[in-house]
Amino acid sequence: MIIETDTVLLIGIFLAFGAGAISFLSPCVLPLFPAYLSYITGISVMEIQAEQTAAIRKKLLSHSVIFLIGIGVVFISLGASASYLGQWLQQLFVGNIALLIQRLAGIFIIFMGLVVTGWLTIPTFMKERRLHYTKKSTSYLGTFFVGLGFAAGWTPCIGPIFASILLLAATNPSHGLLYTFMYVIGFAVPFIVLTFFIGSSKWIVGKTGIIMKVGGIMMVLMGILLFFGLMPRLSAFLLRLIDGTWLSNLG
Repeated sequence: MIIETDTVLLIGIFLAFGAGAISFLSPCVLPLFPAYLSYITGISVMEIQAEQTAAIRKKLLSHSVIFLIGIGVVFISLGASASYLGQWLQQLFVGNIALLIQRLAGIFIIFMGLVVTGWLTIPTFMKERRLHYTKKSTSYLGTFFVGLGFAAGWTPCIGPIFASILLLAATNPSHGLLYTFMYVIGFAVPFIVLTFFIGSSKWIVGKTGIIMKVGGIMMVLMGILLFFGLMPRLSAFLLRLIDGTWLSNLG
């Protein structure tokens, strides 16, 4: 049914958005957030964390948007590539082989979820692959390239999460680009919000361990659903829950 397909799509969108938010709130990114803002704007961390003037706020926001565009270019390009590859594989493999690929994808996402929670430690995944270079002056072009470098670096916390989104895109190529876009939006929203409320990041940093465990558990559950092909059943279950309520009118 079309409405069931739409529900599965909404679940995927929600998970992709949540994955993006968790990536930003991870211990690899959030504690360094003020330093990143300082680096791309040339404003000291003390000035950023102090009461901001309208001029400073405007500079922080404009550079943040350019930085996120740089990140988005890399992530969405990778998502498009994964979707294309997934589409090619779907044409090449059908039947039992397609089911095997889906189950392998589920196992991989479960594996990545265990890494994100910290219950499984793989030294290879904990190596940072960030591009390092010296930035002599602040400019929008420079900020854009810093965004590209950040995304290409794939820090230890972001790598497993985004790899799972890429795999989700490959297994569902018709919606893969949308999932990747929602991942970028999920990363961007808390980034922009905390740009305005930089002082709140100190409180959230203390909660990153819990955030990562919740995110990792969500990835494990997603992998289990994918492995057993239970997404349509989850969709039907959710439809039964909202049947007869005002939410059913949204479909």
